[in-house]
This record gives sequence, structure tokens and C-alpha cells, in this order.
Amino acid sequence: MFKKVLIANRGEIALRIVRTCKEMGIKTVAVYSTVDRESLHVRFADEAVCIGPASSALSYLSIPKIMAAVEITNADAVHPGYGFLAENADFAEVCTEYGIKFIGPTPEQIRKMGDKITAKETMIKAKVPVVPGSGGLLKDAKHGMKVAKDIGYPIILKATAGGGGKGMRIVRSKDEFVDAWDMARNEAKASFSNDGIYMEKFVEEPRHVEIQIAGDQYGNVIHLSERDCSIQRRHQKLIEESPSPFLTKALRKKMGEAAIKAAEAINYEGVGTVEFLVDKHKDFYFMEMNTRIQVEHTVTEEVIDHDLIKEQIKIAAGEKIGNKNYIPAMHAMECRINAEDIYNNFRPTPGTITSFHSPKGHGVRVDTHVYSGYTVSPHYDSMIAKLICRAQTREECIKKMQRALDEFIIEGIKTTVPIHQMIMKDESFRKGDFNTGFLDTFDVGEEPKKKK
Repeated sequence: MFKKVLIANRGEIALRIVRTCKEMGIKTVAVYSTVDRESLHVRFADEAVCIGPASSALSYLSIPKIMAAVEITNADAVHPGYGFLAENADFAEVCTEYGIKFIGPTPEQIRKMGDKITAKETMIKAKVPVVPGSGGLLKDAKHGMKVAKDIGYPIILKATAGGGGKGMRIVRSKDEFVDAWDMARNEAKASFSNDGIYMEKFVEEPRHVEIQIAGDQYGNVIHLSERDCSIQRRHQKLIEESPSPFLTKALRKKMGEAAIKAAEAINYEGVGTVEFLVDKHKDFYFMEMNTRIQVEHTVTEEVIDHDLIKEQIKIAAGEKIGNKNYIPAMHAMECRINAEDIYNNFRPTPGTITSFHSPKGHGVRVDTHVYSGYTVSPHYDSMIAKLICRAQTREECIKKMQRALDEFIIEGIKTTVPIHQMIMKDESFRKGDFNTGFLDTFDVGEEPKKKK
């Protein structure tokens, strides 16, 4: 087992990893930018190293600075968390070259799944269902329009190096194509320094359902059931739950088997997620594979009572995984609490939190790195907390979430707590009758006037 793990990340996920390492008797090293000096992951790690200014490019995305921190602290492993360098094959390769264990898949596995075209080709060979599409990068807009005509509108343009909804555009007719093409390429270039674009048939009224998987260094792969992530805004997830209210027992089995095939196709090592689109007819298609821990891993942890960070570390240390697939025993749901103004087009609201009270009680969990007096920086993702509730049934889980949201007090900045409260009361959501377009027509109304 590792003696010291450096956590190449920030915020709630860094703190989450610190906690599991401490429980396993492993020393931890936090890295931080100058604006994150007061973050809780810095306070609770055994050691902390400042790696640069607020800019991610000069701190959390700087491989030389992180490797320098590894060297001066004598860490023998690096946990990348999610985001930043978590799916950067070059970073994993550098760690390997220096004899430092990267807690995650191999560089080759990251490359195979990181490029969407290569991933799709790999899935076709593994006989995992995929969405009809261009089969490769599009040469130009003219080529794209020809492919779109062949597979039929609506289609979706996607950045090959994409993630987080960047470089994606839905096109419903040939008249919209050229403008959408230019916007997708420009956004992809700005976000990933790669303007490669491919095309897929746009699946209408889809559910976004992902299967959590784990694979060890000996070729064993299991799945840990599914999460429904269909409540999202602009391709950014807002609420996740397990089990999905849409899946049948037979479909869960079928999708679990497909996810295992996907992981086995690249001899996957570590914890990861295979993401699918499921249409209204319950046909499912491979979308992408995330070769890292995800924000919403907590939902799976709650329904199967299993620490996935611990599982990651054990796999990286060479331990074997169990041989059984997991089926959820309870229902869990996660609300992402972002520093955003829902009444002003979800504009980020950085600033100082003047009052903070997190909900508690049976089956209620809050993962966060913030506290009263903490200043939310404008330099990073706006998520400041995750509220996770667990209960025997979905109905009970929603009621528990409503109660917990009512108890969540965050003052000084605006957050997404109000929209979560609205969604929990929505009749369609409560019935499980929703898809990824749910929030497109959701009316948040006007901001309530403050009581005097």
C-alpha cells in the first residue's frame, strides 16, 4: 500500500480523497493555488504545497509544478480526482516515468477513451451499441452536410476532445448547419486546443444513464449499477440518482453487461464510468467513457455502501476486486449546489459566504470544502457542495431531499438551492417522467422579494 498520496486537485474532491486516505493510514499532500490557501483540503491534509497563482494553467494544470511537489514531499502516488489532469494521458505517463503510481488507468487506456472517435471505434469492435454517426472526423462543413443528409436530421456536432458540453451543437436542419459548425469548432479550439469535430444522430427525448465500473490489474471487471443523470442544463449535470426510475431489471442487466464489455475491450484498470443515451423505446447507445472518478460517485456509494475512492486506491496498489456485480439496495439522489444565480441565467456568483449551515440527519450527506467566511473564487468551477440523500424508496428520498434543501443555509452569495427545491416539487420529476430536455422548458419564475 502507498505511504503518501499527493492529490492533484482542489475543493470537495480533494477533501474527499484526504478523508479516505486518512482512514487507510496513508499520508496526504495537498496542492493549492494562492486563492485556495484557506480551502479545507489544504487544512486537513498532512502536508500542503503552493503550486502557483489562481490561473489553472499556472497551477492545477501545470504538470511540472505538480511533479515538483511530488518530488519535494516524497509522495509515491498521485490521485488526480476529477477534472484538471484526471484524464490527461501525458500526466499519467510522466508519473509512470518517474516511478510514481498514477491512481487511475494507464496512459494508453486514457488515450483510447479520451478521443471520442477512437472510443467509438473500440466500442463497435466490442459489439457495444453506438449512435449512428460520421464514423470519424468531419473534413469541413460541406462534408458534414453530406453526412447529415445521409443519417437524417436532427444531428449533433461534437468536439472529439470534448467534455462538459463544450464544442457541442444540435442541428435540426441544413439551414442551421454552417453557423453551428463554426460555433462548435471555435468553442472546441478555445476549450481543448483541438477543433476536430464529428457527428452523431441526435437521439430525441433521451435519458442520460451511466454505469459505474471497476477493473483491476488482472483483467477482472465488475459493474456497480447505474446512475440517471438526465436532469442537466446545457449538458452540465444538476441532479443524479440511483437506481434510474426509467430502467427495468432486464435493461439494467443488459446495460451492465455492455459496460463490462466496454471496459474489457481496453483491459481497463481502475474505477470509471461508461455513459449511455437511452431513448424512449429503451434502446441504449454508448456515448463516452470517463476514465476517472466522477462528481456523482457519491450516489453509487450510498446505494451499495461502498467507498469508491478506497476502491480506486486498492486497485492502484495491485489488489483484486470482488467478482460480483452490485445492484442498488436503496435509493439515493445528489443535488449539485453551485454558486450561481438561477434568476439571472445561472450567472456564476463568486464572493464571500457570510453564513453556512449544512443539513444533517439520517441518510443525509454533504460533501463540501466551503464554510462560513470562505470566499468562492471566480477562477474555477462554480460547484461548492453536493447534497446527497439516501432512503428506502425514491419517494422517501425526494421527501428527505426536500427537507434537507430547506435546512441548507448559504448566505452572502446566490446558489442553485432554490431550483432544486422547485424540481423536487415538480410533478413530472416526482413521477420519474423526464429526459435530458427537462430543464429546457423549466420556468424558475421571478426571484422572490426578501422579507423585511
